[in-house]
Amino acid sequence: MKVSKKIGLGLVATLAAIQLVTCEHTNAPATADIRATPEVKAVLRRACYDCHSNETSWPWYSRVAPISWLVHYDVAEGRAALNFSTWEALPVATQSKLQREIGEEVAEGEMPPGLYTPLHTAAMLSDADKQLIKTWASSAPSTGSAGNDD
Repeated sequence: MKVSKKIGLGLVATLAAIQLVTCEHTNAPATADIRATPEVKAVLRRACYDCHSNETSWPWYSRVAPISWLVHYDVAEGRAALNFSTWEALPVATQSKLQREIGEEVAEGEMPPGLYTPLHTAAMLSDADKQLIKTWASSAPSTGSAGNDD
């Protein structure tokens, strides 16, 4: 057997074997939601909720290793940083801090991530979407203790 054929068969066998290492694709119940205008909520749902809520839509490729591992990791990290489905359980100071941080991330072009938007074009933010989020973020109540609830 030629070397290239052996390598090809080895790659196919490896790809098949790693499919046995699966990731959990669950969504815990949403216990609360963010308080915002319907317009802001619509933009956040469209652009942010797949990684930052318990309402993740798991696309077909999220079940194919090794891509599934990356998707699972990104969602877990996103939920750990900010989960809109548990927003109301957070202290008001933390909510305010996160609300301002959302505005900063959007203003700096860090969210949604550039690697995410090519496959999720609906998540791309227009200038109007960005302004809407920045305006909402700047309306976060100032609590004076926002940094103490981390």
